[in-house]
Amino acid sequence: MKARTTSKKTDPREKLPQDWRQNHLGRLLGQAMRRFDERVLYLMAHDVQVPLALSNLASRAQVSAAHVHITRHLSTKGSTLRDLAQDAGMTKQAMGAMVDQCQAWGLVEREMDELDKRSKLIRFTPTGLAWLEAFRGAVARAEEEFRQEVGAEVATVIALGLEVYALG
Repeated sequence: MKARTTSKKTDPREKLPQDWRQNHLGRLLGQAMRRFDERVLYLMAHDVQVPLALSNLASRAQVSAAHVHITRHLSTKGSTLRDLAQDAGMTKQAMGAMVDQCQAWGLVEREMDELDKRSKLIRFTPTGLAWLEAFRGAVARAEEEFRQEVGAEVATVIALGLEVYALG
């Protein structure tokens, strides 16, 4: 009797390279942005210039990168919810929820838009302006730490490349 030999078929999925999913540019950019935002929030949580209640929120991870969108995109002269959401790449509903939280924390306030009585402007409060200044300082410090970690020349090339790419 002849012994039956089994031929092991190779699963075609095993031939696909797997490392590209972990190392492509989009993923690396996303990881870098999360790391940068986490560092900025950490620095803000430990900044004596940040009002204590806001510092506590940041240190307990109550303030997220989504809340930072308001800090990044809200004009110091005020913005409508529609403009703020569009600039941040969020829906009006999602941005509205973020604005509600930031308003409850005392960072922003809503005022009647003198140019369009149907609209409200979202503006920083004095506490929000202190938060914005702390954000500016934290971003500058995080950028400096990045330059120290990768080197000034590499940091400059990355910044220039990202600027060109982002403005496409």
